[in-house]
Amino acid sequence: MANNVTDSTFDKEVLKSDLPVLVDFWAPWCGPCRIVGPTIETLGKEYSGKVKVVKVDVQDNQGIAMKFGIRSIPTVTLFKGGRAMGSLIGARAKGDYEKLIKKAF
Repeated sequence: MANNVTDSTFDKEVLKSDLPVLVDFWAPWCGPCRIVGPTIETLGKEYSGKVKVVKVDVQDNQGIAMKFGIRSIPTVTLFKGGRAMGSLIGARAKGDYEKLIKKAF
């Protein structure tokens, strides 16, 4: 299961992570977010030990959402070495998220 990250834990869990981090920016009321959620969970299991997968509820953590310019959800962003490497907006196919993850290697 993907870890939930907050405004106060984002730097430690994402920006300072030794592993690349796939961040799912979402909200509980977002239908497309609920569709994407199981795919993101599956990727977390498949890439365990290679990529960390976390979720940020933008409703409860607006500071991080604003900092990274999240205007639409779901937005899935790959971070490596403290930098955003790319993002996908909206519900996408699993293969699209895998292509994003592969940017880290």
